[in-house]
Amino acid sequence: MPEIAKNFNGQTVICTFEMTPATASDLMEALQDAYENCIRRQPGFIGAGLHMNDAQTRIANYSQWARREDYQAMLRTPEMRERNRHIATLCRGFEPVMYEVMGAY
Repeated sequence: MPEIAKNFNGQTVICTFEMTPATASDLMEALQDAYENCIRRQPGFIGAGLHMNDAQTRIANYSQWARREDYQAMLRTPEMRERNRHIATLCRGFEPVMYEVMGAY
């Protein structure tokens, strides 16, 4: 489970997905399956959370990795490349962005 702390030395990634309510459940299931069966088993993975807005038009994903390179290596695996192609069909778009924790209150 991720823990937000200013002294975190790893890599934080926040990814947002934009979709319609018609594909929201399918997209969430695809993301949950990716974490359960692939992502959480990758080297350097610490933890993640998935959040959906009430309108079912956005999913926010927060993940933590030991190193930036661990996250990038996960994205390059053949399994995740295939999964991301499928995920892209379920949403208008998604954008992972790497962040540094500046404060936790």
